[in-house]
Order: sequence, then structure tokens, then C-alpha cells
Amino acid sequence: MIPVAHVRDLRVEIGARAVVDGVSFEVHAGKVTALIGPSGSGKTTTGLALLGEYPRGAKVAGTVRTAEGAVGYVPQHPAAVLNPARRLGTLLRDIAARQGGGRPEIRGRIEQALRLARIPDPRAVLHRFPHQLSGGQQQRVVLAQALLLGARVIVADEPTTGQDALTKQGVVAQLAAVARQGLAVVLLSHDLDVVRELADEVIVMREGRVVDRGTASSVLSPLVKAGPRAVRAARPRGPVRLTAQGVSAKHRTARGAVRVLSDIGLSVAAGECLALVGRSGSGKTTLGRCLAGLHAAYEGTVLLDGAPLARSLRSRSRTELAAVQYVFQDAKAAFDEHRSVLDQVARSAVRLRGTDPGEARRAAARTLEELGLSASLAERRPGGLSGGELQRAALARALLAQPRVLVCDEITSGLDPATKHTVLGVLDRLRERTNLGLVLITHDLTAAGALADRIAVLDAGRVVEEGPAPRLIGAPRHPLTKALLQGG
Repeated sequence: MIPVAHVRDLRVEIGARAVVDGVSFEVHAGKVTALIGPSGSGKTTTGLALLGEYPRGAKVAGTVRTAEGAVGYVPQHPAAVLNPARRLGTLLRDIAARQGGGRPEIRGRIEQALRLARIPDPRAVLHRFPHQLSGGQQQRVVLAQALLLGARVIVADEPTTGQDALTKQGVVAQLAAVARQGLAVVLLSHDLDVVRELADEVIVMREGRVVDRGTASSVLSPLVKAGPRAVRAARPRGPVRLTAQGVSAKHRTARGAVRVLSDIGLSVAAGECLALVGRSGSGKTTLGRCLAGLHAAYEGTVLLDGAPLARSLRSRSRTELAAVQYVFQDAKAAFDEHRSVLDQVARSAVRLRGTDPGEARRAAARTLEELGLSASLAERRPGGLSGGELQRAALARALLAQPRVLVCDEITSGLDPATKHTVLGVLDRLRERTNLGLVLITHDLTAAGALADRIAVLDAGRVVEEGPAPRLIGAPRHPLTKALLQGG
């Protein structure tokens, strides 16, 4: 069988370090090839090589060839490839128009691609800007974009990152359908269940090298499927730290305002973790942004230790800014690509707490080390780190502010199991030690059950079920909660 793409002896060096070293594989039409391995193993760099893209300043050796036709890319952080100043309808129409046809035909192709990407209301999405969609919705739009391009090869980088269990099933079905249509799929993933279900061939990478390869059954069979979810035992609740009272929010679109939150009331106590779960587009991220002052267009009140917080970051004092920190799902977009990661993490302590720059750098290095990022990694610019490594750096930067409340938006998405365990362990120890209030926005019910004291389930901008984590996971009452648990 003639491959539609092949990689031969690929070596990519950044500085004196080989991030990819001697990698070879073939990609065939109608097949799914999965690259797996821990964060920083070289998966994304290898996948991007199929598009002819490499890190700035990289030295490249080896051969990468693809058949005629576009190579589509679905990145781990979809906002990076969506123009924030353009509505999605305009963007997709420009892509669809390259294939010719009249307006009705172009519109039909766009709506079909959005439906295939499992977007339930395509026409509504077309009138929105990227920031008005959840991370999961953005990812599905990018998948639709790749389908519109007519690609023969699709590189999907953690396509189920930030997806709820039900939507994840839809993404898996869509990628399987793409392969059945004769396209080649290169899947980069930490989600072994997805790999097990989709992949025809699995290639295991570690430190830039291929260390194993074979069928999904042969490579993954030694890895035992996760057992029952570990659920945190109930414990007494401390004083309330952050409260949302009657919070309602809208997004403005070309068709007018769209309500995304309706009369939300909830709270998180000192030393407590509240997990916000729900399907993509349910309003979780918008609620977290309201709490942190990143989405000012809302009604209602947010209280910190009983005192009202200004709606906008610009109106909050330095003390209030430090008190409520937000860790973004798209960590790459949150860093300046021209400065070292260590400097940017340290600056949080300098700017928000007035820490001496030297001490701030030492504290930043200690925190990064605790999260598994070495001094050599910390000295690099963001482009020299993997997506998972940048997520940990973003968490470290927020922690340097010594917040009273930390809002984490899908911070375990895109992390391998060992790194995920490390990050959750750091958060658990930190809240025990400092009485940090933690709001965990997540689709990962395993993480929610292991870390959260309470869980709130959102659907269409409303809290449909809330309660202690043991009760909600052990005896869910709402149909959506049951569906999310059954699909996870």
C-alpha cells in the first residue's frame, strides 16, 4: 500500500537538544496512526512536521513527504488558529469559497462540516467570535475548518482535550468517519481510551525517540484500564471565600445578545475545591471568567470574603487581582513568546505582591520544579515547551501571586496520566496548606472526583445539580449527570 505521507529519520534540534531524534513512520489513507507519550516527548513537533512547520530556530534533518492535497491540523489549543477579530461564518465562508460554487452551495458545505464536527446549532455558531465559544466548541470548529479544506491527511493534536464525555464520543465517531472516507488521520493523544478505540497503529515516543510501535491491542494491552473513580471523602466545610449571587451573562453576536448564564448561585469555601462540569458550551468557562473579572458583562454579584468584587479586572485593586487568579485552558496564548518562561512566572510575584525580583525568580524556579519543570526548561521561551509543559508553567505563574481563590480552566487536559497526577497532587497539598479556594472547570470526572469536595453540573447556562462529590458521583440525580458519568 502506497502511503499518503511518510517520515524518515526525522531529527529536530532546538539549541543543543534534540526534541525529535530519528523518528520514522508511514501514514496510509483510511487509517488512524496514533503518536502517544508523556508531555514533551516530541509528539506535536513530529505531527507539525507533516505540515512543514517547525519551532523557530530549529535545525531539521531527515525527510518528510506528503501526497498532493492539503494537510489539515486540529491543534490542542484551537484559539491559536482562529482569528479573534473575525466571526466564524466569515472565516469558514472564505475557506469554502476556494472550492468554488454559489452561495447556497457554499453555505450547505459549511453547515454540513459543522454538523459532522458535532456542533448542534451550526447557524448560531456562524454569528459568533471565537472567544464566545467554549474551548471544546472552538476545537470542533477547527475540525470543520480542516474538513472544508479537503485535506487528505488530518493531524489531530489532542482532539478530545477539554471535551465532556458525550462530546468526546462524538469526536471519536467523527474521526472514525473521516478515516472511513479515505482520509489519513494522525492522532496525537494522551487519552489511551480514545487511542484504543481509534488507532490502527500506535507509535510510542519518549524524549524524542520511538520506543515502541504496533497495533493498539499489542501496545496498549499492558496498560490496565482505569478502575472505579476515586472520590474524595466528605469533610467539614470552612468559611465561605468566594460567592456568586444571581450571576447572569450574555455574549453579543451579529444577531444580538445570547444568554449564556442564567441566575447562577454558588460558593467555594477556604480550602475547598468546587468542580464545575458539564457539556462543552454549557457556560462553565464564562462563569469562571465572571468570577475572575475577565468577563465584565454580567448581572449579579461576586463576593470575596463577603466584600463585592468589581466586575472588571481593570477596576480591581492589586490585592484583589492577586486574590483571584485564573489559569487559562489555552496556556500558549497566555505567554509572551519573546521572554523566558521563568521571567514571566516570576513577574507575577513582582507585579502583584511587590516581591524582590531575585527572590521572585527563586520562588518561580521552586514552584516550576515542584510541577516537574526543570531549570533548563524554565529558561526557555514558550515555543521551546510542549503544550502540557506550558500548562504547568501557567499554573506556577498563578500560584506565585499567592491567591486566595484559584480558577483552573481544564488544566489537566492534554496532560499524560503521570503529569496529571503530579498537578492534582500539588493543588491538593496547596489548598490543605494555605486554605486556597479552588474552582476546577473540567470535563475530567476522574479529576473532579479525586480533588473536588463539591461538584456543580451546568447545562445551558444553569446549575442543574450540585452537591458533595461522593453523593453526586455515587448517586447522581439529574439525567445529564448520569449521562456524563456513563460516558466517562
